[in-house]
Amino acid sequence: MKDILMLDSLFSSEELMIRDSVRRFVNEVAEPLLAPANEAAHFPKELIAQMASLGIFGMRLPESVGGSNASAYSYGLVCQELERGDSALRSFSSVQSSLCMYPIFRFGSEEQQQKWLPRMAKGEVIGCFGLTEPDSGSDPSSMKTHAKRSNNGWVLNGAKMWITNAPIAQLALIWAHTSDGIRGFLVETDRKGIICSEMKHKFSLRASSTGEISLNDCWIPDENLLPGTEKGLSCALSCLNQARFGIAWGVIGAAESCFDTASNYLAERNQFAKPLASYQLIQKDLVDIYNEIIKAKCLNIQLGRLMNTGDATPEMISLAKMNNCREALRIARMARNLMGANGISIEYPVMRHVVNLESVFTYEGTDNIHHLILGKYLTGIDAFN
Repeated sequence: MKDILMLDSLFSSEELMIRDSVRRFVNEVAEPLLAPANEAAHFPKELIAQMASLGIFGMRLPESVGGSNASAYSYGLVCQELERGDSALRSFSSVQSSLCMYPIFRFGSEEQQQKWLPRMAKGEVIGCFGLTEPDSGSDPSSMKTHAKRSNNGWVLNGAKMWITNAPIAQLALIWAHTSDGIRGFLVETDRKGIICSEMKHKFSLRASSTGEISLNDCWIPDENLLPGTEKGLSCALSCLNQARFGIAWGVIGAAESCFDTASNYLAERNQFAKPLASYQLIQKDLVDIYNEIIKAKCLNIQLGRLMNTGDATPEMISLAKMNNCREALRIARMARNLMGANGISIEYPVMRHVVNLESVFTYEGTDNIHHLILGKYLTGIDAFN
């Protein structure tokens, strides 16, 4: 896609090199596997080791725990390129990095960090983030999962649902009520009392491994409590903000894929003796799509700058997640329409992006929730209760 505002000039040579290396990986290695994986409804686990070799997992963390101390721009650009391939690819990486490695680094003990983070960075241990429950989605404070002290440890009971990576994870970060409030716990998935089952029959994110976690008198030692989570639910929400930042960049990668696919198709497809791209209404739609992608990229870049300086707020992140998911979904639908019947063919990625973005539009804060976060910011009135 043409860079009309020369936005690439705002990134360092290292950031562009990281972006381009991930783009090559997606184009040459991942892309041939994604459509078949989507059709077969399985996550292509053979990509994990190669993603790890690119330094994708935990890239914003210090080198001492396996990260590369990368900038927010680098992380955003990686998310953008991964989701250009498929939302499932970015979701896998986002959960591993932002929802598992980040909280272990921020809220974990030194022992927990050294035990888990280097192996997670290498893709040797896959994590999942257990917050959402069957009856607790937008209101996570209503979760029913609880942990009680017992025998120098904790006994967990409850259920988590719609958990990305759960069926393939070796480590689950479980949020549960305790007598001292909501806390985070590290639960190895091979322990007695925990079952991670795969959720099937999805129309969307079919190449993503999505599961349900059941906890039935699952005992873990005291050392598995994340000691820095004494502030409760706000700790879990801070992790979601890290992931939402990646989503805001990622969905624009999917939108770019739809734009590029539709543009190439319309230039080659002839109707009434000339290319579809030569018609005025077609060009108007292409310009509208391009315009929204450029605006979203500008929003991402400013948010990335504020993330780099430590000045980003949850409201800023909600603004980007809300706007970019909405526009990416609208763009994918427009591209599908521009391609006519071929827009639904598995030969092209557009329809796959459409159905994936339907889920991304909803998860990690629905559109309504982000509107309410911004409504509170604008009015000072909390409309959640």
